[in-house]
Amino acid sequence: MSTRQILWAAFLLVHLGVAVIGWIAPGSAMGDVYLVYEPWSTKATNGEGIMGVTEPFVYPQLALVPMLLARASAWAGGYIIAWSIVVTALDAIAFAVLLGHGRRTFASQGRTYAAWFWLAGIAALGPVGMYRIDAIVVPIAILGLLWLAGRPVVAAALLAVGTWIKIWPAALLATAFIVMRRRWSIAAVSVGISAIVAAGVLALGGAAHLLSFVSGQTGRGLQLEAPVSTPYLWCTMFQQPGCSVYYDTGILTYQVTGPAIDTVIALMTPLLVLAVAAIVLLGAYKSRAGASFVRLFPPLSLALVLVLIVFNKVGSPQFMTWLIPPIVFWIVLDRVRATVPAGLALALLGMTQLVYPFWYNFVLAASAPGVVLLTIRNIVEIVLLVIVVIRVVQVPTKARVGLRETDVVDADAASFSKGL
Repeated sequence: MSTRQILWAAFLLVHLGVAVIGWIAPGSAMGDVYLVYEPWSTKATNGEGIMGVTEPFVYPQLALVPMLLARASAWAGGYIIAWSIVVTALDAIAFAVLLGHGRRTFASQGRTYAAWFWLAGIAALGPVGMYRIDAIVVPIAILGLLWLAGRPVVAAALLAVGTWIKIWPAALLATAFIVMRRRWSIAAVSVGISAIVAAGVLALGGAAHLLSFVSGQTGRGLQLEAPVSTPYLWCTMFQQPGCSVYYDTGILTYQVTGPAIDTVIALMTPLLVLAVAAIVLLGAYKSRAGASFVRLFPPLSLALVLVLIVFNKVGSPQFMTWLIPPIVFWIVLDRVRATVPAGLALALLGMTQLVYPFWYNFVLAASAPGVVLLTIRNIVEIVLLVIVVIRVVQVPTKARVGLRETDVVDADAASFSKGL
């Protein structure tokens, strides 16, 4: 068998295996699909209300589209199976683009390694990476990144659509705006897509809920798995007064409470904004100083994504899928420098699956195995962020390297910008 055939065989085995694990794993790894997405899509098709239009929505409005697509495909064996088929089909499209035409070149080796990393990441994170809305955004983001150099308009449209499904691809758009010469084309397309979505929501009478996914997040408490929640989890483990884990029925997540919790909650959003601003300013400085696309874009995009995870009050396990697209792209462009971040990311993905669903009862009970594992996972998140920020700081400027995004043609952008 050729490498290409082996990769496709692995693709099918990994997706089938993860889909099956979702049925047999403890807890509710598939819970969001049948407890949330299916009822929301049923409600919309029955004319009983549209999330994000007639009532507040925790996600941007386009998140309802894949939920409706799964409902339309439910004849294939039910909603859960239909959801896994939709995710697998989208992954297959992006995977085919990533692999390209199969010509063996030095550049194609980067795509091969990137494909193996993606499959390893899917397997490491397990069913929560498939049975969440975030799974829809991963292949969209990968396609957007692969087409960024040669098809910036199409890439920006894809990333903007991804942002209106789950907000985090905005970090990739921001990186593109900072680093690329055609930044205003990217901005115009992004604004255009956003205007179309907003116009649709307004036309349906949903003005009051257009940005409910933003206002709903700012008022949330500290989710159990978020890095900022770690001290409160230890506090709970040692049974300190006022510290506990509780279930928030309004947003269907476990959260922590303890001393000064309201102050910490109030501080997290400003801290997140400041951290994002700091990374953006650092990237803008490097870009204006002439840093190359190949050296600057991958670590800068990953740094912005990691900031959204590390400084977030919410710490859902599926957030780890956000690491996959920027690292896949980094491996395609510069697999040597991507090695350490990719290895740490795989460790994070694997530990996250162990945290949820397999050891989640230990975490909920604030028992030592769960608390220690989650603490290690969160520390590795922070370590990875520090490493990536250092990589951005170390990116050489035009005094040492004169490449811009157009020079990526000599490596790999020429091939994948043509659509592979």
